[in-house]
Amino acid sequence: MAKTNASPAKARKATKTAASPAKSAQAKPAATTKPARARSAPAKLPKAVAAAIATARDKQATDIVVLDLRKAGGFTDYFVICTGNNARQITAIADSVRETLKKDLGERPTLAEGVDKSEWILLDYFNFVVHIFSRECRSFYALERLWGNAERIEFPDEP
Repeated sequence: MAKTNASPAKARKATKTAASPAKSAQAKPAATTKPARARSAPAKLPKAVAAAIATARDKQATDIVVLDLRKAGGFTDYFVICTGNNARQITAIADSVRETLKKDLGERPTLAEGVDKSEWILLDYFNFVVHIFSRECRSFYALERLWGNAERIEFPDEP
């Protein structure tokens, strides 16, 4: 490879584009690539997790994602992650999830953090954890990236 002042990533890209047609014909077909780990169809989730998702949706939470951590070696089975538009909505989502799970399923969080600041409220139900973020806080902590080896189940925003 010729020596250039380009970054290693640019140098690799230049090398790939300069590959001979014979070499590119040997490339693996696209059908052998790994399937995406994200699903948008509702999975078979525990009642409490499904109830938390439904309650968050009722309070207009956006970008709802469930990370299935059972195979990822996490300390809990699921993360329910969603976003609120402002501190008042974040608090309303958390309060509603807490009340619904207590009333309907007798579930109470073992830990609730962040209620004072309302930037990121965490409700720990032992088998699953509900994370309610502000948009800025969610992008800063990027839990989906940190737990990238977990199966991701997306719940599209309702119109």
